[in-house]
Amino acid sequence: MLTLNLTSRVPLYEQIYSGIVRLISAGVLKPGDRIPTVRALSAEYGINPNTVARAYKQLEAEGYIISRVGRGSFVADDGSAVRALRETARKKLLDAAAEAKSAGLTQEETISTVKEAYYAGNKERN
Repeated sequence: MLTLNLTSRVPLYEQIYSGIVRLISAGVLKPGDRIPTVRALSAEYGINPNTVARAYKQLEAEGYIISRVGRGSFVADDGSAVRALRETARKKLLDAAAEAKSAGLTQEETISTVKEAYYAGNKERN
């Protein structure tokens, strides 16, 4: 299910978080699907349960999953997951735009670059 690189400089909780978000956005994990428990995932990878719990807490705070006491954690309904994905993308774009501005890119250059990235891989451009 998840691929974790134990030697990476990226913290494990971020790898877990990103991996689950990727699985949700790719449709591998669907709304209502149960995700592994904190204990099961930590045992599978031999990592501290607090690391997994931190990733799950962030996933829940951003609306990707819902945790139910005694029942486990589940992928949130489509509306919540889509809203969370959209908000995450929006925040990343805002950060990137601020960085572009501070690096001296003009508004036109920034918009052009965003359009280029948005349509990358598509044959049709608007």
